[in-house]
Amino acid sequence: MTLLVLAFFGCLTLLLTQISEVLSKVPPIIRAWRRVRNELRRGSPDRTADDPPEPAAPGESEG
Repeated sequence: MTLLVLAFFGCLTLLLTQISEVLSKVPPIIRAWRRVRNELRRGSPDRTADDPPEPAAPGESEG
């Protein structure tokens, strides 16, 4: 009976540890997703007027 209790609490500890790891990674994932959405919506947020222009994609006309 003691071994079953120890095994149960060991599994419970492992489960809680794994849940904690997953939940700790959620905020960075949300921030990265928002950054991707913002970049797709309005271009790269890290670019400034001093940055060189991005090269045109092949097949795009300039002008």
